[in-house]
Amino acid sequence: MGWPKRNVKSAQMPNIAGSYEIQTQARGPHWIAWITREGGSKPERSIVFVGATEKEAEAGARAWAEQSSY
Repeated sequence: MGWPKRNVKSAQMPNIAGSYEIQTQARGPHWIAWITREGGSKPERSIVFVGATEKEAEAGARAWAEQSSY
């Protein structure tokens, strides 16, 4: 028995160092968000952000990407 297929949403975000994508996914009672590069699907640097809402998780990922040398 495999894992159920989940819907993943993404948004491209331009940055001085290049562009990245924020992926979001509902996981039980919360949402997770992660950063990918160049159309990848796995979290860059293995970092995942958790939020009570999709917007909250995405905001954490965006803030991290914008302040790092991403």
